[in-house]
Amino acid sequence: MNFWKTKTLSEMTNQEWESLCDGCAKCCLHKLEDEDTGDIYFTSIACRLLDLTSCRCTRYAERTQIISDCVDLRQLEATQYHWLPSSCAYRLLHEGKELPEWHPLLTKTHDSVEKAGISIRSYARIETKDDDLEDLEDFILDWLE
Repeated sequence: MNFWKTKTLSEMTNQEWESLCDGCAKCCLHKLEDEDTGDIYFTSIACRLLDLTSCRCTRYAERTQIISDCVDLRQLEATQYHWLPSSCAYRLLHEGKELPEWHPLLTKTHDSVEKAGISIRSYARIETKDDDLEDLEDFILDWLE
């Protein structure tokens, strides 16, 4: 039986937890929140620690010490996952939904994320020191979340 069908997120081992990440890197995109509605808007600007080739963090173990607003999901209550993309396994499982057919745990390959068009690799760019992260409206992505 697949562990994600028999365990809650809090019951998973570190290895199981980490394997849920599909590597899309959408969570590494800078986001804006509408203060009135609470709606989250993803931008095409990614964290400076992200490697766009692999869509993985270059400093994963110490990311929350380096980037002040980087979030360790395991430190949050699952009810706080509303800001994650709707395709995120952590959010899906918390909401009682199935993993998508392209998820690497089902396909047994990480290429499936890219082939399904879920990865940010083709459209994101890494933030630069010249970026004004307080003024990201021009970079909002038009997603149907």
